[in-house]
Amino acid sequence: MGKIVYPGTFDPITNGHKDLVERAARMFNEVVVAVAASPRKVPMFSLEDRVMFAVQCLAHLPNVRVVGFDSLLVFFLKEQQAHIVLRGLRAVSDFEYEFQLANMNRQLAPDIETVFLTPSEHLSYISSTLVREIAVLGGDVRKFVPSVVAEALALQRAPSTVLATNGT
Repeated sequence: MGKIVYPGTFDPITNGHKDLVERAARMFNEVVVAVAASPRKVPMFSLEDRVMFAVQCLAHLPNVRVVGFDSLLVFFLKEQQAHIVLRGLRAVSDFEYEFQLANMNRQLAPDIETVFLTPSEHLSYISSTLVREIAVLGGDVRKFVPSVVAEALALQRAPSTVLATNGT
């Protein structure tokens, strides 16, 4: 098959994301991992850092390219000369939102199709949001994210605070 674009904020990229890219890379000639700027989400990592993490984590896949973008997805797809979007579904709860996005993209650009993949079962519970929260609170995220990401998250960890009382 041709080219597929996997868009997301990837804040940070997780082993679940990596699993989907690896599987898509076996199915498509080219996979473009499109890292969205997403300023409204206030990402923990800069766009440049998120692109760098993805490049490092996916370097073993010769048919995968990582690109940052800050436009409407349908504009980015046209720029990339792509017509297929990859989206991941971890649970049934993801489906309604993803279905809405797929239909909206099709309304904006009728030639756009969306392909859904589910991550491997042992990765289906991982989300970037949960990983960030665990990391900020001092938890070990090494089994959820590639090592380069785990190291960066350790540097982002909030300092521990001790609540003091005045004894009353």
